[in-house]
Amino acid sequence: MTELILHHYPASPYAEKTRLMLGFKGLSWRSVTIPPMMPKPDLTALTGGYRKTPVLQVGADIYCDTALIARRLEAEKAQPALFPAELDAVVSAFGTWASQVVFPRAVALVFQPESAAIRFARFNDEQRQAFLADRAKLFSGGSAQRQNAEQVKHEWPALLARLERQLSHADGDFLFGAPTYADFALAHCMWFLKGTPVTAPMVDSYPHTSAWLGRVLGFGHGAPSELSSAEAIEIARAAAPAALPLDALDDASGLKPGDAVQVAATDYGVEAVVGELVFSGTEQIILKREDERAGVVHVHFPRLGFSLQPA
Repeated sequence: MTELILHHYPASPYAEKTRLMLGFKGLSWRSVTIPPMMPKPDLTALTGGYRKTPVLQVGADIYCDTALIARRLEAEKAQPALFPAELDAVVSAFGTWASQVVFPRAVALVFQPESAAIRFARFNDEQRQAFLADRAKLFSGGSAQRQNAEQVKHEWPALLARLERQLSHADGDFLFGAPTYADFALAHCMWFLKGTPVTAPMVDSYPHTSAWLGRVLGFGHGAPSELSSAEAIEIARAAAPAALPLDALDDASGLKPGDAVQVAATDYGVEAVVGELVFSGTEQIILKREDERAGVVHVHFPRLGFSLQPA
Protein backbone atom coordinates (compact mmCIF):
# COMPACT_ATOMS: atom_id res chain seq x y z
CA MET A 1 0.00 0.00 0.00
CA THR A 2 1.35 3.43 -0.94
CA GLU A 3 1.86 5.76 2.01
CA LEU A 4 -0.42 8.70 2.67
CA ILE A 5 1.62 11.92 2.78
CA LEU A 6 0.02 15.08 4.16
CA HIS A 7 1.58 18.44 3.27
CA HIS A 8 0.43 20.84 6.00
CA TYR A 9 1.45 23.11 8.85
CA PRO A 10 0.27 22.90 12.47
CA ALA A 11 -1.81 26.09 12.68
CA SER A 12 -3.85 25.45 9.51
CA PRO A 13 -7.55 24.88 10.33
CA TYR A 14 -8.18 22.82 7.20
CA ALA A 15 -5.10 20.75 7.97
CA GLU A 16 -6.56 20.09 11.41
CA LYS A 17 -9.78 18.92 9.73
CA THR A 18 -7.73 16.42 7.71
CA ARG A 19 -5.57 15.33 10.64
CA LEU A 20 -8.73 14.56 12.61
CA MET A 21 -10.18 12.55 9.72
CA LEU A 22 -6.95 10.55 9.61
CA GLY A 23 -7.36 9.94 13.33
CA PHE A 24 -11.00 8.91 12.89
CA LYS A 25 -9.93 6.40 10.25
CA GLY A 26 -7.06 5.16 12.42
CA LEU A 27 -4.58 5.67 9.60
CA SER A 28 -0.80 5.97 9.56
CA TRP A 29 0.59 8.82 7.49
CA ARG A 30 3.73 10.79 6.71
CA SER A 31 3.84 14.43 7.75
CA VAL A 32 5.51 17.06 5.55
CA THR A 33 5.56 20.52 7.10
CA ILE A 34 5.12 23.29 4.53
CA PRO A 35 5.43 27.08 4.88
CA PRO A 36 2.24 28.91 5.91
CA MET A 37 2.89 31.55 3.24
CA MET A 38 4.04 31.63 -0.35
CA PRO A 39 6.46 30.82 -1.86
CA LYS A 40 6.12 27.05 -1.43
CA PRO A 41 8.49 25.72 -4.08
CA ASP A 42 8.44 22.07 -2.98
CA LEU A 43 4.64 21.98 -2.81
CA THR A 44 4.35 23.76 -6.16
CA ALA A 45 6.55 21.07 -7.74
CA LEU A 46 3.78 18.61 -6.89
CA THR A 47 0.63 20.71 -7.42
CA GLY A 48 1.65 22.97 -10.28
CA GLY A 49 0.64 26.10 -8.40
CA TYR A 50 -2.27 25.18 -6.15
CA ARG A 51 -1.36 26.86 -2.88
CA LYS A 52 -4.03 26.01 -0.32
CA THR A 53 -3.32 23.87 2.72
CA PRO A 54 -3.40 20.91 3.09
CA VAL A 55 -2.51 18.69 0.13
CA LEU A 56 -2.56 14.90 0.24
CA GLN A 57 0.00 12.92 -1.74
CA VAL A 58 -0.29 9.21 -2.49
CA GLY A 59 2.75 8.28 -4.58
CA ALA A 60 2.47 10.33 -7.78
CA ASP A 61 -1.17 11.30 -7.15
CA ILE A 62 -1.79 14.68 -5.57
CA TYR A 63 -5.18 15.51 -3.98
CA CYS A 64 -6.26 19.12 -3.54
CA ASP A 65 -9.05 20.41 -1.26
CA THR A 66 -10.19 18.70 1.94
CA ALA A 67 -13.58 17.70 0.51
CA LEU A 68 -11.81 15.53 -2.07
CA ILE A 69 -9.13 14.43 0.39
CA ALA A 70 -11.95 13.10 2.60
CA ARG A 71 -13.24 10.93 -0.24
CA ARG A 72 -9.72 9.65 -0.94
CA LEU A 73 -9.44 8.66 2.72
CA GLU A 74 -12.79 6.89 2.39
CA ALA A 75 -11.36 4.94 -0.55
CA GLU A 76 -8.29 4.10 1.52
CA LYS A 77 -10.35 2.71 4.41
CA ALA A 78 -14.11 2.35 4.03
CA GLN A 79 -14.96 1.94 7.72
CA PRO A 80 -15.66 3.85 9.82
CA ALA A 81 -17.46 5.81 7.11
CA LEU A 82 -17.16 9.54 6.60
CA PHE A 83 -19.92 9.44 3.99
CA PRO A 84 -22.55 6.81 4.89
CA ALA A 85 -24.46 6.07 1.70
CA GLU A 86 -27.83 6.95 3.23
CA LEU A 87 -26.51 10.36 4.36
CA ASP A 88 -24.08 11.27 1.58
CA ALA A 89 -26.03 14.23 0.18
CA VAL A 90 -26.91 15.61 3.63
CA VAL A 91 -23.41 15.19 5.05
CA SER A 92 -21.77 16.68 1.96
CA ALA A 93 -24.17 19.65 1.92
CA PHE A 94 -23.51 20.30 5.60
CA GLY A 95 -19.79 20.27 4.88
CA THR A 96 -20.25 22.85 2.14
CA TRP A 97 -22.30 25.04 4.50
CA ALA A 98 -19.59 24.81 7.16
CA SER A 99 -16.94 25.79 4.60
CA GLN A 100 -18.86 28.63 2.98
CA VAL A 101 -20.80 30.06 5.92
CA VAL A 102 -19.19 29.14 9.23
CA PHE A 103 -15.49 29.16 8.35
CA PRO A 104 -15.36 32.70 6.85
CA ARG A 105 -17.10 33.98 9.98
CA ALA A 106 -14.65 32.13 12.20
CA VAL A 107 -11.80 33.77 10.26
CA ALA A 108 -13.33 37.23 10.82
CA LEU A 109 -13.59 36.57 14.55
CA VAL A 110 -10.08 35.15 14.85
CA PHE A 111 -8.54 38.10 13.00
CA GLN A 112 -10.41 40.84 14.81
CA PRO A 113 -7.80 43.15 16.41
CA GLU A 114 -7.96 41.77 19.96
CA SER A 115 -7.58 38.16 18.88
CA ALA A 116 -5.08 38.88 16.10
CA ALA A 117 -2.80 40.69 18.55
CA ILE A 118 -2.46 37.45 20.52
CA ARG A 119 -1.91 35.30 17.44
CA PHE A 120 0.70 37.69 16.04
CA ALA A 121 2.50 38.19 19.35
CA ARG A 122 5.39 35.98 18.24
CA PHE A 123 5.74 37.83 14.90
CA ASN A 124 7.90 40.89 14.33
CA ASP A 125 6.49 43.74 12.23
CA GLU A 126 8.03 42.45 9.01
CA GLN A 127 6.63 38.95 9.51
CA ARG A 128 3.19 40.30 10.39
CA GLN A 129 3.06 42.49 7.29
CA ALA A 130 4.26 39.62 5.10
CA PHE A 131 1.53 37.35 6.47
CA LEU A 132 -1.20 39.94 5.94
CA ALA A 133 0.02 40.63 2.39
CA ASP A 134 0.02 36.91 1.63
CA ARG A 135 -3.54 36.48 2.91
CA ALA A 136 -4.72 39.54 0.97
CA LYS A 137 -3.40 37.92 -2.20
CA LEU A 138 -4.96 34.59 -1.23
CA PHE A 139 -8.41 36.19 -1.06
CA SER A 140 -7.99 38.27 -4.21
CA GLY A 141 -9.94 37.51 -7.38
CA GLY A 142 -12.33 34.82 -6.13
CA SER A 143 -15.94 34.73 -5.00
CA ALA A 144 -15.14 34.58 -1.26
CA GLN A 145 -15.88 37.80 0.57
CA ARG A 146 -14.22 38.88 3.79
CA GLN A 147 -16.74 39.07 6.62
CA ASN A 148 -17.13 42.06 8.93
CA ALA A 149 -16.28 41.02 12.49
CA GLU A 150 -18.97 43.17 14.07
CA GLN A 151 -21.64 41.73 11.79
CA VAL A 152 -20.41 38.22 12.53
CA LYS A 153 -20.67 38.87 16.28
CA HIS A 154 -24.27 39.90 15.61
CA GLU A 155 -24.98 36.68 13.64
CA TRP A 156 -23.03 34.20 15.74
CA PRO A 157 -25.71 33.55 18.42
CA ALA A 158 -28.16 32.40 15.73
CA LEU A 159 -25.67 29.96 14.21
CA LEU A 160 -24.61 28.48 17.54
CA ALA A 161 -28.13 28.33 18.98
CA ARG A 162 -29.17 26.14 16.05
CA LEU A 163 -26.16 23.92 16.57
CA GLU A 164 -26.90 23.65 20.30
CA ARG A 165 -30.50 22.62 19.62
CA GLN A 166 -29.47 19.93 17.15
CA LEU A 167 -26.79 18.50 19.42
CA SER A 168 -29.10 18.52 22.44
CA HIS A 169 -31.62 16.37 20.53
CA ALA A 170 -29.21 14.23 18.49
CA ASP A 171 -29.69 10.48 18.58
CA GLY A 172 -26.05 9.94 19.46
CA ASP A 173 -22.96 11.95 20.33
CA PHE A 174 -22.41 13.58 16.93
CA LEU A 175 -24.28 15.76 14.44
CA PHE A 176 -26.04 12.89 12.71
CA GLY A 177 -25.80 10.28 15.45
CA ALA A 178 -22.58 8.51 14.49
CA PRO A 179 -19.56 10.61 13.43
CA THR A 180 -19.44 11.63 9.75
CA TYR A 181 -17.60 14.07 7.51
CA ALA A 182 -20.02 16.77 8.72
CA ASP A 183 -18.50 16.70 12.20
CA PHE A 184 -14.97 17.27 10.93
CA ALA A 185 -16.09 19.92 8.43
CA LEU A 186 -17.48 21.99 11.29
CA ALA A 187 -15.09 21.06 14.11
CA HIS A 188 -12.04 22.72 12.58
CA CYS A 189 -13.88 26.05 12.57
CA MET A 190 -14.49 25.74 16.31
CA TRP A 191 -10.91 24.50 16.86
CA PHE A 192 -9.70 27.70 15.16
CA LEU A 193 -11.80 29.83 17.51
CA LYS A 194 -10.46 27.98 20.55
CA GLY A 195 -6.99 29.28 19.67
CA THR A 196 -7.18 32.47 21.75
CA PRO A 197 -8.97 33.50 24.96
CA VAL A 198 -10.72 36.24 22.98
CA THR A 199 -12.59 33.85 20.70
CA ALA A 200 -12.72 30.65 22.80
CA PRO A 201 -15.86 31.80 24.69
CA MET A 202 -17.72 31.84 21.37
CA VAL A 203 -17.51 28.04 21.58
CA ASP A 204 -17.20 27.40 25.32
CA SER A 205 -20.39 29.34 26.12
CA TYR A 206 -22.40 26.63 24.36
CA PRO A 207 -22.18 23.45 26.48
CA HIS A 208 -23.50 20.94 23.96
CA THR A 209 -21.25 22.36 21.24
CA SER A 210 -18.23 22.41 23.51
CA ALA A 211 -18.79 18.80 24.59
CA TRP A 212 -19.32 17.70 20.98
CA LEU A 213 -16.09 19.44 19.93
CA GLY A 214 -14.22 17.61 22.65
CA ARG A 215 -15.50 14.30 21.32
CA VAL A 216 -14.42 15.13 17.76
CA LEU A 217 -10.98 16.31 18.85
CA GLY A 218 -10.72 13.10 20.85
CA PHE A 219 -10.21 11.12 17.65
CA GLY A 220 -6.69 12.52 17.54
CA HIS A 221 -4.46 12.51 14.48
CA GLY A 222 -3.79 8.84 13.78
CA ALA A 223 -0.15 7.79 13.51
CA PRO A 224 1.99 10.44 11.76
CA SER A 225 5.72 10.24 11.14
CA GLU A 226 7.93 12.98 9.76
CA LEU A 227 9.04 13.18 6.14
CA SER A 228 11.01 15.93 4.39
CA SER A 229 9.58 17.74 1.39
CA ALA A 230 12.56 16.60 -0.68
CA GLU A 231 11.78 12.98 0.21
CA ALA A 232 8.14 13.47 -0.77
CA ILE A 233 9.16 14.83 -4.16
CA GLU A 234 11.46 11.86 -4.68
CA ILE A 235 8.59 9.49 -3.79
CA ALA A 236 6.47 11.14 -6.49
CA ARG A 237 9.28 10.89 -9.04
CA ALA A 238 9.83 7.20 -8.31
CA ALA A 239 6.12 6.33 -8.52
CA ALA A 240 3.65 6.08 -11.38
CA PRO A 241 0.18 7.61 -11.05
CA ALA A 242 -2.56 5.18 -10.04
CA ALA A 243 -4.96 3.77 -12.63
CA LEU A 244 -7.68 6.23 -13.58
CA PRO A 245 -11.20 5.74 -12.17
CA LEU A 246 -13.76 3.99 -14.36
CA ASP A 247 -16.70 6.36 -13.87
CA ALA A 248 -15.74 9.00 -16.47
CA LEU A 249 -18.43 11.25 -17.91
CA ASP A 250 -18.74 13.53 -20.90
CA ASP A 251 -17.86 16.92 -19.48
CA ALA A 252 -20.43 19.65 -20.03
CA SER A 253 -17.62 21.96 -21.13
CA GLY A 254 -16.92 19.76 -24.15
CA LEU A 255 -13.34 19.28 -22.98
CA LYS A 256 -12.00 15.77 -23.46
CA PRO A 257 -9.07 13.69 -22.17
CA GLY A 258 -5.90 14.84 -23.89
CA ASP A 259 -6.95 18.50 -23.97
CA ALA A 260 -4.71 21.15 -22.44
CA VAL A 261 -6.72 22.69 -19.61
CA GLN A 262 -6.49 24.80 -16.50
CA VAL A 263 -8.25 24.20 -13.20
CA ALA A 264 -8.69 26.77 -10.44
CA ALA A 265 -10.60 27.21 -7.20
CA THR A 266 -13.45 29.68 -7.56
CA ASP A 267 -13.64 30.99 -3.97
CA TYR A 268 -10.08 31.98 -3.01
CA GLY A 269 -6.57 30.86 -3.81
CA VAL A 270 -7.63 31.04 -7.45
CA GLU A 271 -4.25 30.52 -9.12
CA ALA A 272 -4.80 28.09 -12.00
CA VAL A 273 -3.01 24.78 -12.47
CA VAL A 274 -2.29 23.93 -16.13
CA GLY A 275 -2.01 20.39 -17.42
CA GLU A 276 -3.47 17.68 -19.63
CA LEU A 277 -6.99 16.57 -18.79
CA VAL A 278 -6.92 12.81 -18.22
CA PHE A 279 -10.17 12.27 -16.32
CA SER A 280 -13.46 14.05 -15.67
CA GLY A 281 -15.93 12.36 -13.32
CA THR A 282 -18.82 13.18 -11.04
CA GLU A 283 -16.62 14.04 -8.05
CA GLN A 284 -13.22 14.87 -9.47
CA ILE A 285 -11.14 16.20 -12.32
CA ILE A 286 -7.61 14.86 -12.85
CA LEU A 287 -4.80 16.68 -14.65
CA LYS A 288 -1.54 15.13 -15.80
CA ARG A 289 1.47 17.35 -15.52
CA GLU A 290 5.23 16.89 -15.57
CA ASP A 291 7.66 18.65 -13.29
CA GLU A 292 11.44 18.57 -13.64
CA ARG A 293 11.74 17.55 -9.98
CA ALA A 294 8.63 15.49 -9.28
CA GLY A 295 8.29 13.82 -12.67
CA VAL A 296 4.85 12.87 -14.02
CA VAL A 297 2.07 13.43 -11.51
CA HIS A 298 -1.72 13.34 -11.56
CA VAL A 299 -3.28 16.28 -9.72
CA HIS A 300 -6.83 15.66 -8.47
CA PHE A 301 -9.37 18.45 -7.92
CA PRO A 302 -12.99 18.27 -6.79
CA ARG A 303 -15.60 19.25 -9.37
CA LEU A 304 -17.54 21.38 -6.88
CA GLY A 305 -15.90 24.73 -6.24
CA PHE A 306 -13.39 24.50 -9.09
CA SER A 307 -13.50 25.72 -12.67
CA LEU A 308 -12.33 23.78 -15.74
CA GLN A 309 -11.32 25.75 -18.82
CA PRO A 310 -9.12 25.38 -21.91
CA ALA A 311 -5.52 26.34 -21.24
